[in-house]
Amino acid sequence: MAKDGSAAEYRVTVTKSAQRDLKKLVKALSSDQFRLIDSAILGFATDPRPIGYEPFKGQPGVFRYRVGDYRILYEINDPDKAVRVARVRDRKDVYRH
Repeated sequence: MAKDGSAAEYRVTVTKSAQRDLKKLVKALSSDQFRLIDSAILGFATDPRPIGYEPFKGQPGVFRYRVGDYRILYEINDPDKAVRVARVRDRKDVYRH
């Protein structure tokens, strides 16, 4: 948080791959489940390092965040105040190369 109490905003962008993932999930999940994922992504604007985020092994600079059985993979660029969401997938699929 900034000293005046306001949060430093990050710009959140979603890659085309993540957009395709989200398009599939909106059809497959309940609205409540999808809303949790959407809220987590939007939350990166004010807190790109929420409780529970972890580095994604094997890919330096990539982090993962768990929302139920799903994982959000993203990168944080602190100097530019930017977050880039790369993938949103079921945990059983996200770790496959």
